[in-house]
Amino acid sequence: MRSIWMFLAAIATPLVALPGAFATEKETRLTHSPALVAEKRPHEMTLHGRTLSDPWHWLKDESYPVVDDADILDYVKAENAWFDAAMKPHAALVETLFQEMKGRIKETDASVPQKDGDWLYWVEYEEGAEYKKWYRRPVSGGEPQLMLDETALAEGKDYFRLSDLSVSPDGRIMAYAVDDNGSERFEVRFRDLATGEALPDVIPGTLSSLVWTANSDALLYGLANENWRTDNVHLHKLGTPVAEDKLLYKEEDIGFGVGIGKTAADNWIVIATGDNETSEAYLLPAADPQAKPLLVAPRQKGREYSVDEREGTLYIHTNDDHPNFRIATASLAKPGEWTTLIPGSDHSYITGLAIFRDYFVLETREDGLDQIDVRPYDAPLTPGRIAFPEATYVAGLGDNPEYHQDRIRIDYESMVTPDTVYDYDVRAGTLETLKVQEIPSGYDPSQYITERVSLPARDGTMVPASLVYRKGTKLDGSAPLHLYAYGSYGYRVPPGFSTTRLSLVDRGMIYAIAHVRGGDDLGREWYLAGKLDRRKNTFHDFIDVAKGLIAKNYTSAGKISIEGRSAGGQVMGVVYNEAPELWGAVLAGVPFVDVINTMVDETLPLTPGEWPEWGNPITDKTAFDYILSYSPYENVTAKAYPPMLVSAGLNDPRVTYWEPAKWVARLRATRTNDSALLLRTNMGAGHAGKSGRWTSLKEDAEEYAFVLTQLGVEK
Repeated sequence: MRSIWMFLAAIATPLVALPGAFATEKETRLTHSPALVAEKRPHEMTLHGRTLSDPWHWLKDESYPVVDDADILDYVKAENAWFDAAMKPHAALVETLFQEMKGRIKETDASVPQKDGDWLYWVEYEEGAEYKKWYRRPVSGGEPQLMLDETALAEGKDYFRLSDLSVSPDGRIMAYAVDDNGSERFEVRFRDLATGEALPDVIPGTLSSLVWTANSDALLYGLANENWRTDNVHLHKLGTPVAEDKLLYKEEDIGFGVGIGKTAADNWIVIATGDNETSEAYLLPAADPQAKPLLVAPRQKGREYSVDEREGTLYIHTNDDHPNFRIATASLAKPGEWTTLIPGSDHSYITGLAIFRDYFVLETREDGLDQIDVRPYDAPLTPGRIAFPEATYVAGLGDNPEYHQDRIRIDYESMVTPDTVYDYDVRAGTLETLKVQEIPSGYDPSQYITERVSLPARDGTMVPASLVYRKGTKLDGSAPLHLYAYGSYGYRVPPGFSTTRLSLVDRGMIYAIAHVRGGDDLGREWYLAGKLDRRKNTFHDFIDVAKGLIAKNYTSAGKISIEGRSAGGQVMGVVYNEAPELWGAVLAGVPFVDVINTMVDETLPLTPGEWPEWGNPITDKTAFDYILSYSPYENVTAKAYPPMLVSAGLNDPRVTYWEPAKWVARLRATRTNDSALLLRTNMGAGHAGKSGRWTSLKEDAEEYAFVLTQLGVEK
């Protein structure tokens, strides 16, 4: 910590000497060493009788998503210069970490080919390449065909992302969607795979999957509206002007997003719409997409469901009578009349359903552990559980594109077992290992220990945590520990494998995942217990897991580094305010920390759809007061804060760049100590950071270097 801060103090003067956007140290903080401090400009908002002062509101560019305000850009660039200067003394460590991380990744690599119709499809990385190449070859034999070269498409670009690639049912035409600035507004292009020629059709501004009609002559897609929401489904017929594309569906509720997919047998197109708690689905014949949509069941607040079809019977995965979901069936003639096939269970949380011609597959989670069951249609309650070799692991269905398959592709890993691809023979009931992730620099799983511990939260709830550490690590409180969490939207952080985290573990650190409420690790109720007016359970769980690990002598206060991204970054913001004495370093990635100001601005991309998750502070005073009581930005106070590295993306449509920028500005102007506080903003990227496999790895190396130096593990 000392070396970084001393360096910051030494370089402060030239960085603050910039026009417009900055105040000097003397104007805003009299008790600290010189630092980069954003200027205050008066701005207030009054709601429900409360007036909130927001002196850094000016960091929000009113022309967003265009960011061209000179003062704002000057400030963001100066913060980046501040970050670069602070990390410069640790350049050798960053490079060491980067080479370690890179050395664990097989540069020349390929996925396991998978059959889809008359073709086998796979992807490859070439040595040194940042991006993939997409290949296929005929099942009957023949030479591989290069379908798409991401590296060539990304040449000369700071950012590149392929969001979807979809081949027409006849195997001739490929549609793909790309984003080259991180804004998540994609451009769809087409290629004739028989000739290799690009077709003239181009669809800009999409934000959806790409779904072909049965006769391969038209594509369904969704456009991002002016608020970066997909509220529509369009039909594009190849060879016709995009301006003539047909609108097939328009969602009127501003909080609902629209998605598109296909049923397992490819005979129906599914239009799904919903928010974070309610859903509704329509079916279109894949051979006649302009037919009248068939409504499966009208939306009911709080009811979620998804649908698939087999031989005229609908299979519905729904939470309508149990929070852990049930499986129901219905006829196409009466799609809204549901009959239970598999009831909901307090013990078994049904997370997914996959329909095949001769059987169906249930994905469940029991006591936090993944289970996969293959069941026949004539005996749906007959157990058909796949057995895996470890007591703790992560397992799920992989890529299974065909309706009729005798073998199921499965992905498997654990905190000590690298990613493994299996094929499960349905008739024989056996697993065949197809590929195990190779670690070129070497890896011996016998040298690592993984544990799952349960720790008491302040309300008595036992919260699980998954740990991995190297054999020989002392469990006497002396080991530094890195604690990660997300805890929102019912998304769990699976206790899987990571080559990147080995750079911490091999230096004597314990790596831990806190499975806090707000995720669905222990079932749907676990998620519900961490949203809306129970959101504080998530933050309390995280703090209490840390205290529990200290009590069990895994680590000590001040030796813990913590990390969370996006909504997990919100967790970092709250616990940074509430328990700063516990943390030795904090990584807050694209953190959702300006909660009140974001949730009252319904013009922002995600806000209306987020109200069921956080509450609507515009119309609900109770929700306003509750959010205000924890929102990280409003709860910064004058006290000592531990070192922190914050990251942002200038083009991020999910957590806009000004949230972390404003938060850092308020912290700098308010805190009472001089610990390292750094903000790194990707100027040409969005929510996920840099896009290439090596450039993104370099960011990981920078973050781990920050952690290791702040904890004193490395200099």
